[in-house]
Amino acid sequence: MSFRGINQNSAPGGFVARRAFTLVELLVVIALVAVLAALLLPALNRAKEKAQGIQCVSNVRQLAFGWFLYSDDHNGRLAYNLGGKVGGKSPAMKTNANWVNNNLTWELDTDNTNTATLIEAGLGSYVSKNPSIYRCPADRVVSDVQRKEGWSERVRTYSMNAMIGDAGELTADGKNDNNPNYVQFFRITDIPRPSDIFVFVEEHPDSINDGYFLNVYYKNQWVDLPASYHGGAAAFAFADGHAQLHRWASASTKHPARPDVVKSWPITIDPRDTADLNWVMERTSFKPGKPAKND
Repeated sequence: MSFRGINQNSAPGGFVARRAFTLVELLVVIALVAVLAALLLPALNRAKEKAQGIQCVSNVRQLAFGWFLYSDDHNGRLAYNLGGKVGGKSPAMKTNANWVNNNLTWELDTDNTNTATLIEAGLGSYVSKNPSIYRCPADRVVSDVQRKEGWSERVRTYSMNAMIGDAGELTADGKNDNNPNYVQFFRITDIPRPSDIFVFVEEHPDSINDGYFLNVYYKNQWVDLPASYHGGAAAFAFADGHAQLHRWASASTKHPARPDVVKSWPITIDPRDTADLNWVMERTSFKPGKPAKND
């Protein structure tokens, strides 16, 4: 009898028995997957970081557009931008007349999560009451006490240049008490070179409280610190409507977020390390009769 054509390796029932992977082969496959993941993850992270930066720039551009619409509706007057005196970090008074009406903290205060403090405030109706544009998608910093309550973010990332708009008692005499020798811009027409003056800035999570971004001329200090997401950059929107990411030159500007560490403000910086601070101040305001620097 001939057995030609019958598979001698056939298992009972006619199924062909196949050799299983050895442990060594499985380990090799796992190692290859790990190597590929290690190669791909940095590229994926860079792509995610770039996408978040694009969205962040879009956010501040939309806020600037709302800021323009507000001014058009108020005969050229700029939105209220209330804040406190330098030194004490006292936050702005609470009122929906302000462009935003919240003071962010690392505690469980409702201002940290209540989007009504954004969309019901001064600019809310001019940005279609869209709360998402007030926060950068990269800003996911919360404190331990907030995380334990299930929080994953706070509602706002952006602040407004302290020299822009009516700051209430701080500007009652037509100048800003924090920078009295520099122009306070109350109207669109007060800004002769709007491409050189920023309106909105992405603020560092440790620094942000009210919506009033203040620094002081001739002091080597960060009173309010810009953010350094997006590979060490922050988003800015300018008074001509353009928006951009600005990358910081100094490592001292790129502070890691430390919500559970008590910090003392202002932060003094080395006089030899002021390039980033100077860049911000050159685009904050100017002395009467001396328009802002144009690069």
